[in-house]
Amino acid sequence: MHKIRIYVDTSIFGGMHDEEFAEASERFFKRVLKGDFIILLSTETLRELSKAPEDVRAVWRQLPPESLEEVLINEEVAELAQAYIKANVLGMAAEADALHVAAATVASADLILSWNFRHIVNYERIRGFNGVNVANGYRPMTILSPREVSSDE
Repeated sequence: MHKIRIYVDTSIFGGMHDEEFAEASERFFKRVLKGDFIILLSTETLRELSKAPEDVRAVWRQLPPESLEEVLINEEVAELAQAYIKANVLGMAAEADALHVAAATVASADLILSWNFRHIVNYERIRGFNGVNVANGYRPMTILSPREVSSDE
């Protein structure tokens, strides 16, 4: 059976320690521990986690290695991220967010999870990301918050 491959950005780990997002984040990580999902982590996410507070890094470290897949930030990812910026989907100040979406797209993730409603989980930006993806030969991405995949069912 195909396990769902979910690209997560750093906000997902931080969500465990945010009152507004903790419950849905905890349900999501319980499903990861149960083996329901494979988490895709890019080298950008790992770089950001290395600078995060210890309690945020601890969430990542408690995940079993078999539930993780590393996604490299390579030239293809960097070019797609720049295409998002060139198309004004995001500005240069949000280059890291463009890298997250590009890394997930190039890695053919089943979906992206984020708590970043300003730059990633945002209807207009999702339309923009997917327009650039299709124009560059990639498939559209599904982008959600953990609330949509964290059911107890």
